[in-house]
Amino acid sequence: MRKVALFGATGSIGQSTLRVLRAHKDAFSLVAAAANTDVDGMFALVREFKPGMVAMFDEKAALKLQKLLSAESIKTEVLAGEDGVECCATGSGADLAVLAVVGAAGLKPALCCASCGLTLALANKEALVMSGKLFFDVASAHHARVLPVDSEHSAIFQSLPEECQQHIGHCNLKAAGVNKILLTGSGGPFRDLPLKELDHVTAEQAVNHPVWKMGPKISVDSSTMMNKGLEFIEARYLFNADDSDIQVVIHPQSVVHSMVSYVDGAVMAQLGNPDMCTPIARALAYPQRINSTVEPLDFFNLKELTFKEPDFCRYPCLKLAMQASLEGQGATTALNAANEVAVDAFLKGRIGYKDIAACVEAVLTKSSGGSVYSLDEILDKDAQARALCRQEVEKRS
Repeated sequence: MRKVALFGATGSIGQSTLRVLRAHKDAFSLVAAAANTDVDGMFALVREFKPGMVAMFDEKAALKLQKLLSAESIKTEVLAGEDGVECCATGSGADLAVLAVVGAAGLKPALCCASCGLTLALANKEALVMSGKLFFDVASAHHARVLPVDSEHSAIFQSLPEECQQHIGHCNLKAAGVNKILLTGSGGPFRDLPLKELDHVTAEQAVNHPVWKMGPKISVDSSTMMNKGLEFIEARYLFNADDSDIQVVIHPQSVVHSMVSYVDGAVMAQLGNPDMCTPIARALAYPQRINSTVEPLDFFNLKELTFKEPDFCRYPCLKLAMQASLEGQGATTALNAANEVAVDAFLKGRIGYKDIAACVEAVLTKSSGGSVYSLDEILDKDAQARALCRQEVEKRS
């Protein structure tokens, strides 16, 4: 019985994780869960899975949840705030943590889980975008195993030889005969929209992803392909790769989740229906495979599989991310922070769709890149970039 702590329990990846756990109650026990403000979602989770400990980052939400549980005489311990979330890693007895918190908020929980020596099923790409070297140094020092959950990185992981799978963060791609990592992306809902019409894109259109069911922030990131840019940076750290080792490929059908090209001409790919339960199940049960609740791919119903190069005129955010990757951790931290502020402003109707890239570019221009390593340095850079981006948003509001 594996003891699981789930961070970001009420979000889309958290709910998919619960779906897998629900199908394997004899193999996994949910001992802890953490969320931000969704009291109703956490209340339902506690009633069903009965974890010993839960945490709400928002303290008012924690108080409300405690009242609901007390009314039904449910004894689950309710914690609050950042310390409470971290306690789900340090005090729950978990041996496996699923990191499904969205955005920079996932950085500290990820580092905490790594410092506890847990097996980490990592679905929070921002932790590596902001602290890749620090994160893997902490994981190595405490013998924490990292398993990727993002569908693309799980696909790359599955397409690599076992020697690389056993040394995530430190694998030797050249020794494994790898020529190129091929990172696929759908291109989002606007991949065929005339460029001039991007000026009029609404938040409602941007969150309507053609394939995946995701939260609003990540859906907007998918439409701008900033999500793919962040995944490009994440792949560098996960697979100890250089920027030149990774190529982004537009694949609208989202059936081929990513590929690895080898020096002998072979290309290994992981295919499947677009459902996050597949990579989640792979990480939860590794090295075994279990039923993910996802239907097998029906090749006879596939009409076509197409691939093309990304157009940076359509996806300036992707280009900005790749440029930041070359500049180092300071630039990638600033990139992520600026993007979070700009996307939030877009979702609230304060700026236009194309302003997202413009705000991020302005921040990267004004923010010195440089090297950041310690958590304090990373958080300082994050705060500086957010302040700069808020100024850019004000100019455009």
